[in-house]
Order: sequence, then C-alpha cells, then structure tokens
Amino acid sequence: MTIITEHITINNEELVLTNQRALYWQRLDALILSDIHIGKTAHFRKHGIPMPDDVLQNDLERLKKLIHQFSVKTLLIVGDLFHAERNSDMVTFKDWLTQFPNLKLILIKGNHDRQSQALMEDLNIEVVKQLHIEPFVFLHNPLENSQSQFTISGHRHPGVLIQGKGKQKIKLPCYQITDDYMILPAFSLFTGLNTSDMSDASIYYAFTDKSIFRL
Repeated sequence: MTIITEHITINNEELVLTNQRALYWQRLDALILSDIHIGKTAHFRKHGIPMPDDVLQNDLERLKKLIHQFSVKTLLIVGDLFHAERNSDMVTFKDWLTQFPNLKLILIKGNHDRQSQALMEDLNIEVVKQLHIEPFVFLHNPLENSQSQFTISGHRHPGVLIQGKGKQKIKLPCYQITDDYMILPAFSLFTGLNTSDMSDASIYYAFTDKSIFRL
C-alpha cells in the first residue's frame, strides 16, 4: 500500500488528501473519513450472499497504516462507521481497536449507524449528530446542512468518470469540493461510486493506488 498525498487549503486551513480515502487535518491531529460500513460483509453472509473474509481486514489494515503514517490522536468518522445490526464484524473491530488505546474516536451519526448506545460505549466512541470545529462543520449528509460554515461530509460516495482508450470510461473515487462543502470518498473498498452528481461547480480530486489528480 502506497500513501500519496495532496495538500490543499480551505478557509486558511491546510488539509492533506490521501489516495487511501481519508484526509488528515494537522492542526487537530485528526484523520477524517466516512462510510467504513463495518458489518456489511457479515450482514451479507448472514443472508446467504457469499463474501470474502478479508474485505474488512483490508480496510482496517489501510486504516492502521494511515494512523501510523500521520501519528493521529483523533479518528473522526463522518457517518456510517457501521452498516447493519450488531454482528461478528463489530467484534473484529473491537479487537482491532485494542492496538490504539489512546486514540479518540468521534462518530458523526450516519443513516446506517443504528446500533445501540451500549455498543458505542463498549467501543468508547463519542457519537454526535454533527460537529462544529472552526472553520468547519462536520455532518454525514451534505444535503442536511443548515449552517453557513464550510461543511465536510460523506454519504454520497463520490466518483468520477475518466475517458480511457477508445470508448472505454474508467470510474474512480474522488473528493468533491465546492465553495461550500467537501464530500469525502467512501473509505471502504466495498462500496459503489456515485458519478451522477458531477458538475462544473465542483472541483474533483480523483485518485488511484499511485496518484492523486485534480479535475
């Protein structure tokens, strides 16, 4: 796994985009990401849909390397940390967390985060509906923004279509940025990409395993 970075400035704050579907905010010592969807693969298997066992492990391994790369103190998840009912993937996540005893976890509650408060307390996760840290507001769904501040959100799994050779089009995950908000890519590799919202009003930072580029 190679971590490629792109430094951008929004409202006089430097943010570091990565090609591993998360951004780093140095002033806060925070790694910010969205849509991990822990429990999705176990949920599918429970309903008879065969899924590889290593999907969650691969996501958590990427997350571990990002935490070490930036020496973060806070993990800020902008919604959909979980996907479904409590299942075996939550146990895997709890075991994984033991290697980061001093890591602070904050979850902006997403539409899939319907687990009990007891589970959140067991995992030592602070859960809020939205979070205001000047100069940003963090919330899961950008359409629910009622603030005048710049928002950072997830939920929409943004992607772009790139013209390839001939008639071939390549679909890539991206960060979508306007004058008012940034939408983060889904962190989990086991998610679809939404390319229907592409517009001239947005800047896109698309990425591959080896690069980040602006569109």
